[in-house]
Amino acid sequence: MTNHEPSTTRRQMHIPDADRIRDDIVGYLRQHEEKDLLRLLTCGSVDDGKSTLIGRLLYDTRMIYEDQLAAVIKDSLVHGTTGTDFDPALLTDGLKAEREQGITIDVAYRYFSTSKRKFIIADTPGHEQYTRNMATGASNCNLAVVLIDARNGVVTQTKRHSFIVSLLGIRHVLVAINKMDLLDWSQDVYETIRRDYNDFVARLGFGDIHFIPISALHGDNIVTPSPNLPWYRGPTLLHHLENVNIVTDRNLIDLRFPVQYVIRPNLDFRGFAGTVASGVLRVGDEVMALPSKQLSRVKSIVTQDGTLDGAFPPMAVTVTLADEIELSRGSLLVHPNNVPRVDSNVEAMLVWMDETPAREGTSFLVKHATNVIPGALAEIRYRMDVNSMRRMPAAEPGQPAALRLNEIGRVHLTLHRPLAFDPYTRNRQMGAFILIDRLTNATVAAGMIVDRAIGRGRRAGKDEPVSQNLSQETSAVSLDQRQALLRQRGGTVWLTGLSGSGKSTIARELEQRLFAEGHLCYVLDGDNVRHGLNRDLGFSAADRTENIRRLGEVARLFNEAGVIVITAFISPYRQDRARARDIVGAGRFFEVFVDAPLEVCETRDPKGLYRKARAGQIPEFTGISAPYEAPEEPSLIVDTTALSPGDAAARIIECIAPLFAE
Repeated sequence: MTNHEPSTTRRQMHIPDADRIRDDIVGYLRQHEEKDLLRLLTCGSVDDGKSTLIGRLLYDTRMIYEDQLAAVIKDSLVHGTTGTDFDPALLTDGLKAEREQGITIDVAYRYFSTSKRKFIIADTPGHEQYTRNMATGASNCNLAVVLIDARNGVVTQTKRHSFIVSLLGIRHVLVAINKMDLLDWSQDVYETIRRDYNDFVARLGFGDIHFIPISALHGDNIVTPSPNLPWYRGPTLLHHLENVNIVTDRNLIDLRFPVQYVIRPNLDFRGFAGTVASGVLRVGDEVMALPSKQLSRVKSIVTQDGTLDGAFPPMAVTVTLADEIELSRGSLLVHPNNVPRVDSNVEAMLVWMDETPAREGTSFLVKHATNVIPGALAEIRYRMDVNSMRRMPAAEPGQPAALRLNEIGRVHLTLHRPLAFDPYTRNRQMGAFILIDRLTNATVAAGMIVDRAIGRGRRAGKDEPVSQNLSQETSAVSLDQRQALLRQRGGTVWLTGLSGSGKSTIARELEQRLFAEGHLCYVLDGDNVRHGLNRDLGFSAADRTENIRRLGEVARLFNEAGVIVITAFISPYRQDRARARDIVGAGRFFEVFVDAPLEVCETRDPKGLYRKARAGQIPEFTGISAPYEAPEEPSLIVDTTALSPGDAAARIIECIAPLFAE
């Protein structure tokens, strides 16, 4: 066991390359400044060992001064919870209340560096009542270390924090299965927890998940490989942190340059200072100013070290333009052929951080990038149960809709003037905002703009045609006449499930059986409609929503002609399927969940899509890098690991029997 004894082996701060520092301090500092920076947080349930892990990491990388170590050893005798003379958690738990209770309350930030990379660690609280603190700590991080106590496995708070990590757009997750020493370094325990966690997060859209068994208290697999885990062949925790690729996380496609200040030292210079939020800005580029939509070209890019040919995130620069155009604080420079959404209506997920509940109709200041715009909370659509990832009504029985302290919900904001923004999943810098109380000036909420668009002045789900000069016509042949002719009622069998679950196979089998029994039916297959009707749609959340809306409208038209429609779409979002049900009509909509575990679907993978998604060749692939929300109350569940396509079709025919009643 690699158990360190700090009381007898007290280390001073270790600085590598001491000879180089002595001979070339400027060169050493330049090399250190240019090293990549990784921001990470630790999260998980109470007593999983988050603070202990950070303390051990700092100690084993020799990033603790001798006086700091002496103070921790002294405090360990009074406040320590490990039963030894060195409690690593006390390196980060600095508040008096934290030491007295042995828990983390506020976010503690620690900095350290290795020869490969610089790090900023956010040690976040595990208690449910400090969810807002955890969300704050995660907001700027590239990677999340999710700790799991090997004795307890995946618990509710593990799921809660993993959901928040997903909500905040963190793509890289390192699952550290801690306290393996207390379970005799069992590989079976490790594999069970790994399987349970993978099953849970399949819907969360993480693109990069790694698992490492550790003992934070004793340092096993933290910095050096542990001799107690011969069955584990992967990297240590530090090795993974030093080598995880975060370069591709930056959005270098969509140029967004929010103007922070206008610099005018004399009549010959007018520059616009700010930080490049995303994209690449080059001298000579044509740019558009928002909201004025005036065009110009980049004349120069100036920094305190001189002029540059280009700039990229997160560089702070001053830009001069070839033309005198309207720009001020809050304005945005973009490429003319790549502009963000500009709207005074915003759909967002909100983390409420104030003791006073959020109420519909309340006014706030919306701080977004360099903009501050008055706005109002127009509607709380629903609240999230982050333990089960299910949606809850926005209002408690007999109470008005509200979001309370630490609750997360979907909201609709209306702003006093249009705002230029991107969805948070595409651009974290331009998709995030905070709400500020107009009376107290306190930050009361953090928001993430979702990839959904709603019409100006209309509520989602109640869309109206753009033109007001339209009227619906009725057919001269009634629905009853059509159904009497066909001896059936029109209806929609909506097959939903992961790719590879068997939807299309079941749909074809069902079509053949219904036709053989004399029923007119038609299959709408997801791939087929994307070759024609929906060829203009991609696979973003917004495009998936529009895809399902169009298909719901087509299914309704078929049903009104008396035809039975069989759909085979992944349709991953519950809200989109609910909207399709509303369009078709609840009485003739049959939602069938084609259930198959992700690992089974991957083994089938007839088109090789999962393999490409795992390799990063297909972005936003459901089950891998995009979520799937299973139906909560489907009309029928067919388990394709136990049922053949024929048996599944037979059960569906029994389910839709009301369509054939005389």
